[in-house]
Amino acid sequence: MARIEQKVRDLVSSDPEMRDAIDTVLERADDGDVRWVDVKGDITSGHWGRLIEKGVLVDGDEGFELADPEATRAGLEEASESSSSPSVSKSTVDTSDLGDSSWSTYDKMAGVVTVALFAAYGWKPLRDIIGNGMDLLLGPLTDILPFYAVVMVIALATGLYSTLLQANLMDMEKMGKYQERMKDIQRRQKEAREAGDDDALDAIQQEQMEAMGDQMGMFKEQFRPMVWIMFLTIPAFLWMYWAIGVGGNADAAYALEPVVLPLVGSVQWTEGVIGPMQAWIVWYFLCSMGFTQIIRKSLNIDMTPSTS
Repeated sequence: MARIEQKVRDLVSSDPEMRDAIDTVLERADDGDVRWVDVKGDITSGHWGRLIEKGVLVDGDEGFELADPEATRAGLEEASESSSSPSVSKSTVDTSDLGDSSWSTYDKMAGVVTVALFAAYGWKPLRDIIGNGMDLLLGPLTDILPFYAVVMVIALATGLYSTLLQANLMDMEKMGKYQERMKDIQRRQKEAREAGDDDALDAIQQEQMEAMGDQMGMFKEQFRPMVWIMFLTIPAFLWMYWAIGVGGNADAAYALEPVVLPLVGSVQWTEGVIGPMQAWIVWYFLCSMGFTQIIRKSLNIDMTPSTS
């Protein structure tokens, strides 16, 4: 199996101590079968786990067995040859603690509810139900503040919890490692092409394919806080839809005075000011962007992935 050879080479190149561990497993294997008790004390549990994780060891009749003993030996020999000849530099990125970015049950439930809330944008009965419900919370503000100030309060609240959710639900160190690993693979791939090392290039391309899982992990890291942000923000948006009268067959729940926007002047809330973008959404985004920057600076929260 060419894949087993490649996996053995990758394991040895990333951790030279894996050579002794694989040698020990080969020696102790009885007709391909080997158990942890057979090698315990001679290799570490971490090395044993890596062999199982990479598929070099698979489930057998009694314990585990080598997926392909001959390919494993061939991989060790090729690793020896490649280590004695000049080649491109090895990866210096520690990927041992990247793991998988899994969502909790609550994350998944929030995602389902968020998708359901999107239906309210196009379905007036549901929008009215949510709008009336949110009015119990936001309605009293309209009694003491002009509507443009109420939108500012909503923008401040959404900016605050969006920043806190991103800071607490996204592992910026892990995000940085995801990015660092991909940059490292691209760098070594370029070196292999320049050196004309086809074997190294094949190994790096195989590693690149395996690293595609990192891309999915990075996407899940980025999207997890967005689910909670939308879960909390969509009801506030639907209340503004309901209050202003946005959408088909919609009637404004409040009689609102025009709003004065910078560089635009006095306009109605549903009047388009930047292409199809209406005044209310432009005003909200202006307030949200400003408050978010102030909150991040005040709380010293950096949303840039950190690298070692």
